[in-house]
Amino acid sequence: MTFEQEALDFHSKGKPGKIEVIPSKPTHTEKALSLAYSPGVAVPCKAIAKNPELVYEYTAKGNLVAVISNGTAVLGLGNIGALASKPVMEGKGILFKQFAGIDVFDIEINQMDIESTISAIKALEPTFGGINLEDIKAPECFEIEERLKKEMKIPVFHDDQHGTAIISGAALINACEITGRKLSDIRLVVNGAGASAVACSKIFISLGVRRENLMMCDSTGVIYKGRKDGMNKYKDLFAVDTEKRTLSEALVGADVFVGLSVAGAVTPEMIVPMAKKPIIFAMANPDPEITPPEVKKVRPDAIVATGRSDFANQVNNVLGFPSIFRGALDTRATQINEEMKLAAVQALAKLARENVPDKVSMAYEGKSFKYGPEYLIPKPFDTRVLLWVAPAVAKAAMDSGVAQKNIEDFNAYKDTLESFQGPSKVFIRNAIHKVKAHSDLHGGHLPRIVFPEGHSGKILKAVKTLVEEGICFPILLGYPDRIQAKLKSLELDYLQGKMEVIHPSQAVQFKKYTHELYQRRARKGMLMAESERLMGDPNYFAAMMVEMNDADGMVTGATLNYADAVRPILQTIGTSHDHVACGLNFMLLEDRFLLLADTTVNLNPTAEQLCSIALLSAKVAEYFEAKPRIALMSYSNFTGQKGTPEKMKKAAQLIKMRRPDLEVDGDMQADTAVNFDIMNRIFPFCELKDSANILIFPNLEASNIGYKLLQQLGKGEVIGPFLMGVRKSANVLQRTTTVESIVNSVVLTALESQYLKEKRLSKGV
Repeated sequence: MTFEQEALDFHSKGKPGKIEVIPSKPTHTEKALSLAYSPGVAVPCKAIAKNPELVYEYTAKGNLVAVISNGTAVLGLGNIGALASKPVMEGKGILFKQFAGIDVFDIEINQMDIESTISAIKALEPTFGGINLEDIKAPECFEIEERLKKEMKIPVFHDDQHGTAIISGAALINACEITGRKLSDIRLVVNGAGASAVACSKIFISLGVRRENLMMCDSTGVIYKGRKDGMNKYKDLFAVDTEKRTLSEALVGADVFVGLSVAGAVTPEMIVPMAKKPIIFAMANPDPEITPPEVKKVRPDAIVATGRSDFANQVNNVLGFPSIFRGALDTRATQINEEMKLAAVQALAKLARENVPDKVSMAYEGKSFKYGPEYLIPKPFDTRVLLWVAPAVAKAAMDSGVAQKNIEDFNAYKDTLESFQGPSKVFIRNAIHKVKAHSDLHGGHLPRIVFPEGHSGKILKAVKTLVEEGICFPILLGYPDRIQAKLKSLELDYLQGKMEVIHPSQAVQFKKYTHELYQRRARKGMLMAESERLMGDPNYFAAMMVEMNDADGMVTGATLNYADAVRPILQTIGTSHDHVACGLNFMLLEDRFLLLADTTVNLNPTAEQLCSIALLSAKVAEYFEAKPRIALMSYSNFTGQKGTPEKMKKAAQLIKMRRPDLEVDGDMQADTAVNFDIMNRIFPFCELKDSANILIFPNLEASNIGYKLLQQLGKGEVIGPFLMGVRKSANVLQRTTTVESIVNSVVLTALESQYLKEKRLSKGV
């Protein structure tokens, strides 16, 4: 299949196009429809008529952007018309939603002249919180944007101009730093005089490039003072006093080339006479003015950026417009001004100098990234872009006086931004706040979490986040020299001193732990020699550290199968009185979470064990301030037949005896448990007052299949599994775990350790 056919199939199969409108409120009942439309809709209409600002409270205006084009300059396709531009505008809407949670209506208008275009767009102001102009040809686009910015009270942003300018501006800052240049000293050549070229040139000058050191060329050649042909008022701004007339002449001795023109505009011979360590941004799309391999062949010392994803340093506008609009919308800015654009530039430049998370590497087939000539700007799939750029833009809007709504707490604002990146981000961020709040109440004491797999690269990368976030004090087990070497290879050696490294067999606690383990298991067949051997195992040593209160919790399993990882915990720490060890997973949806158990430990638990598992799960739900509603899962609905249904029914009865206050019922099928409409309509006698939020499975087979299907196919996110029922805080990872999953596990382990410690103290233990 050709790429062209693949692209056509992508856009045509299933629902034609790439977007749809999804209700944000339930509308499945007569009552809901009466609130959503007539007569209920009249109430917010009247309120808005009295106070127009309430439109932001009662409608989607504050999170709605129009992507508007007349199709006169589409991508690299030129003037193909408004209708043919629609696939691009739909795609732009997807990027807004995916990267910043912003809703979009794409609007393609059949208006070619400036006045009718301005008139059509101005009429849309009541509908939208912002306007993104797209693919409108120069020089008309300049006047259209300038006029709309003056005549409208919502932000108007022509991304073709400013998006490229902002991203390339960040890349230029870092390229100059890497090559030891000052922006005020560089000689810069821009090839192209359209919307992007003019905007880039303006922002380069705002960043410190001297106007007299910037030379612009168009298809005719250098734009010089006194030139008459092909000029306009926008080109006049960049006319310089020079004898040079061609692009080739302009490039002699130049430090920087910025291409915003056409493919093949630059030959290898033209860049040979550039300055040492030349900076070459060849950004024509879809094919650059000169390719990176062509550059490297004649100038191996060059730093190269393009607009292409298959080369290093992609100047991709998605790094800018979603986060910029996010910051503008959240402050209800009346415009996106120069200060806001420069704030975005600086935020992107600074972010590129940070260590790159593993999750970003995974999005790029495991390729690692490090600040330098091959990595000047962040990657589009780096979720930190939103968290860096939107706050910077919002603050600039406030400082420059265009914000109509101030952000009082930027830490809380960043938490809100994380919510656009999935429910797990919100859940874990709330858990981190709980950990930190508890630590602050206890003199800043961080939970001491021990990691038996101290040599693991994943663990060490997770430790970096844990230290920087102030979540715990890490204790790594293993050979100190190997751990130090690994830290150095990962460029994390600066973490030394911010954690503890212990070699189990050489530790001062070794003899004490060995004797303790022997005493506990001597009557279970353990000899002293075996106790010594086991205590040399980091997993047994870690478990004993937790048991002897030398650590608050442990996390293991990144390099082991589950059974081998959990065995030392059960043999050393053991389970709480009247409890059974079991696995719990969080299923996080947009508006709630589900708890799924037992997902990892018990092959075929008894009714008594299921009762214990459910009660443990209920405590977790209550800790996270959710009222437990427990469904005992089966293949039948309330039949009590022999086998599984009978077992689940008995478990429900035992739970009610232990905790009469809990909502619990079963046996029931999965759809009944999670769909209250089915439950209430067909089984009105069910004791649950709403959909279940705790699902207890009859056996390990059902639970493991269930949660892994949800993990891969569900609309929510699954976190876990977590080990419940153990006397102290210890958790086992999956071997397929990621760095992010390790961090999540440690956060909840730290939280659990604080809870259990408080519980023991309250009992005087």
